[in-house]
Amino acid sequence: MGGYSLVYKHSARRNVFLFAVSLFFYYKTSGFYFIILLFSTVVDFVIGWAIYTNKVKWQRQALVALSILVNLMVLGYFKYAYFVVDFLHDLTGIELTVINSFALWTNQAVGTNFVFEKILLPVGISFFTFQTISYSVDIYRGHVKPVKNILDFGFYVSFFPQLVAGPIVRASEFIPQLHQPYQLSKQRAGLAVFWILNGLLKKLFLADYLAVQFIDRVFDNPQLYSGFETMSALFGYSLQVYADFSGYTDVAIGIAMLLGFTLPKNFNSPYKASSVADFWR
Repeated sequence: MGGYSLVYKHSARRNVFLFAVSLFFYYKTSGFYFIILLFSTVVDFVIGWAIYTNKVKWQRQALVALSILVNLMVLGYFKYAYFVVDFLHDLTGIELTVINSFALWTNQAVGTNFVFEKILLPVGISFFTFQTISYSVDIYRGHVKPVKNILDFGFYVSFFPQLVAGPIVRASEFIPQLHQPYQLSKQRAGLAVFWILNGLLKKLFLADYLAVQFIDRVFDNPQLYSGFETMSALFGYSLQVYADFSGYTDVAIGIAMLLGFTLPKNFNSPYKASSVADFWR
């Protein structure tokens, strides 16, 4: 927070500082995969401006489709390549191999000789992929104007509190905040601390405790437990997943508030939902 105290009053410097911090954070968690993050940033920044300046409807639609296609191809390669290859092998019997192109390019670029048997999944790729897609869609729908500065857009894409586990933030919700003056009242600071502590409580004392003390034990040796205990572990696992993700997003919301930004609430008591559609809303 020491460096932030020097720039928080000037929005442009603040955004550049937080973009640099976010890139460093992503580099420390994912190594050279931060290049994927930069690639998505550049692609959708350019496409966003092309959508905004183009007045021909079908061309604007084609640009949105291009944004979706490029982003989902990147996501699909890293997340679903092995699933698709295994599915095609089971269906046709043809032996297919997934080439780790990113590892090959990295070795050529920096002169290393790393060997990866599997494609490593970049941290948070689903979150920043859908955020960049939402940016193009929101511009097309007229919900937001394109960001003038690519550094500001990079900050929106990579904002470190929510980069790893969400919440996913629509462009129309976050971009208007980019150049708002920093405001942190005592009430807002207290609320931020509450969100952080609430998230840590969910993560450390609910999700992790359930996993270590009960769920993992049952799943590792289900034959040692009764049917009731096994069913309880299944229900407990759903609670663990909820507390895990909800805890992470609560912490992200609190940190963002301390930095002067508002992130949307990501969970609204899903287990109180009255229908399946309401559960996923």
